Amino acid sequence: MTLEFHGANELEEQDIGLFYSLPSSCTVSDTETSSAFIPSRQISQVHLELPSRHAFTFLKSTSMSDVVEAQQIQPVLHQRTLARSNTLPRRVQNASWHGSTDTTAFDFPDGKILNMRQWMLGFVVVDFDLDLGPVVRAVYPPMYLSPSEKENIAFSAFPDSLQFDQGTEVHSFRIRVYPSSPNEPCGGTLKPPEPLDGFMYGYSYFSQTRDSGSKRGYKQLSLVLLAYHQYPALFTSVVSKLGPFFQTHGITILETACHNIANWQTPSPGLTLELGFLGSVLQVELPTSSDSQQLAETASFDQKFDPREHVLASSVPFDPPPINLFEASLSHLWSVWECLMLCEPILVYGPSPSMTSQAVWWLRDLIRPVPLAADIRPYFTIHDRDHALLVNRAAPKAGLIIGVTNPFFEKSCTHWPHILSVGRKIKQGAATVVTGPSAGWTTKTHRRYISKDRQLLRRLEQACTGSESDRLQASLELRRHFCSRTNAVLVPLNRYLNALIPSPAERDAFLGPRRLKPFNLTDFFSSLRSNPSALPFKSSSKQKEFYERWLKTPAFGLWLAQQEVVVRDALREKR
Repeated sequence: MTLEFHGANELEEQDIGLFYSLPSSCTVSDTETSSAFIPSRQISQVHLELPSRHAFTFLKSTSMSDVVEAQQIQPVLHQRTLARSNTLPRRVQNASWHGSTDTTAFDFPDGKILNMRQWMLGFVVVDFDLDLGPVVRAVYPPMYLSPSEKENIAFSAFPDSLQFDQGTEVHSFRIRVYPSSPNEPCGGTLKPPEPLDGFMYGYSYFSQTRDSGSKRGYKQLSLVLLAYHQYPALFTSVVSKLGPFFQTHGITILETACHNIANWQTPSPGLTLELGFLGSVLQVELPTSSDSQQLAETASFDQKFDPREHVLASSVPFDPPPINLFEASLSHLWSVWECLMLCEPILVYGPSPSMTSQAVWWLRDLIRPVPLAADIRPYFTIHDRDHALLVNRAAPKAGLIIGVTNPFFEKSCTHWPHILSVGRKIKQGAATVVTGPSAGWTTKTHRRYISKDRQLLRRLEQACTGSESDRLQASLELRRHFCSRTNAVLVPLNRYLNALIPSPAERDAFLGPRRLKPFNLTDFFSSLRSNPSALPFKSSSKQKEFYERWLKTPAFGLWLAQQEVVVRDALREKR
């Protein structure tokens, strides 16, 4: 991308990548060490009037996770029992966003805010300024964000570079929440809740449209849903539904969305809910914990799981089918999974944030119920406050997974042991310009311990040349396969831990806290020799080496601590 000047301090508005490749005055320096579209059942007798004049039209792009034609936005018609007033405004005005900085455009009572914040924090509108780059224009409902948080959100909400002339893209990101100063205003009358894991999650709907009122003829805008929950499938669905309406109706539809979410039932682990949102009903299953698996085979919906109708909140979004991301590295996915289990750092590179964020969430999904023992960043930019902490000359932290689109990272991460570049295979001789590493898997150190499933691999390769439905089913099968392998890794450990639970006689004789006996490596490997893993390890020595490595990972330490809590609580109840 070239830098094109058109007069004093003027940049091509399309060249947003320039603001990502050039240092920011607020970016951490290199010397710092700071720490589906999911169609839903529709509401009966509802008709939403849309303006006859569409503000824009979309052009399809293979890098977009949610691209729709403006003409495809249909009036909402059809069934369900939720009241119309709970999900749609009675009168929707054409109040399009035009850069207003008014953060009090609608009145939202504190009680409603508290209800809404059980699910999400609020919406952030990010605009593109020709001189400053992406900037936060407004937060709804009002909530204080520090200057560094605003910058982090603004740059994370925009793609590093564009893959289309007009269109939309949905992606997600994860940024660290730093302690606030006692002197900082809280924004509004309510203090935001504390983060669940020290991070804030953003789900961004980015759009670029032609705009005759702009100097360059384009308008670039992101609508970001902020939350403390790791619910990528749920919130991607929410922001994908909301984005097109926001483009047309502006702040009015944000008020409606906030009221809808404030009326949702309080989230509780394992619940299956029907959530009214903008005239439709989202059928959602919540996970029992942040580390629990949500599988189609065990979902609690009334009908057979269909990712176009049902939402497994913590799973990866299934639109587009995730297998599209890994077409160039299908035969290496078994190595990728082993690296994930062994907490190896992985750099995920892709042409768009939608692709990297979907890929990173998919990788996280594969190792559940093993707890997340390291940092993951579905979409990471050089403007992130943690940039110097995570990307530097030192060896990357164990288990770190970051999704990037800026070719800068290919040069600054040459010492990383593993790079997964997502995307489809480029046919030989195709006139395609590729920036960054070619799609595929590159590893400097890993040699597989476990044999791959070649029959499954053949089915996956066939699905990649098939229909959208074929690729979706293959994605579900692939996810199920690796989740099964993750559970199989834990079977010998669970078997050994059962032997560490004190017997009734031992519990009666012991007066102190009841807990597991100490984990002994020699005893465990003796148990493993007697009862090997069901996984197809290449040899018994490979099996031993794999478990020796896994027992040294931070993930094993967290997993063992979780099991000790479960056993201690169970023993306490038996007193």
